[in-house]
Amino acid sequence: QVQLVESGGALVQPGGSLRLSCAASGFAFSIYGIGWYRQAPGTERELVASISSTGDNTNYADSVKGRFTIARDNTKKTAYLQMNSLKPDDTAVYYCKASTLNRNYWGRGTQVTVSS
Repeated sequence: QVQLVESGGALVQPGGSLRLSCAASGFAFSIYGIGWYRQAPGTERELVASISSTGDNTNYADSVKGRFTIARDNTKKTAYLQMNSLKPDDTAVYYCKASTLNRNYWGRGTQVTVSS
């Protein structure tokens, strides 16, 4: 059974940090690119960061560059999103997506709330 399970979301104060995890099972994780997306209420889902299957290439949305870091550990079938210097605008449900050329898998998301 294919699963992507996000975890690590929480309520955090502005300026704080969180590390999200995305644990995969039921498919060949190491050949899939991984993207972290987020969706705030009333907005479209947006790509925050992505990483290639080998981890050699990463990309970030301008809004998170220098604050967020995406990583993966193929031996653990897990991807991560380290989020530092969090802002209220980062509040959203965060999703991970595993992609190849012809297949995509989504997790169910984890809530991140940045508020004092």
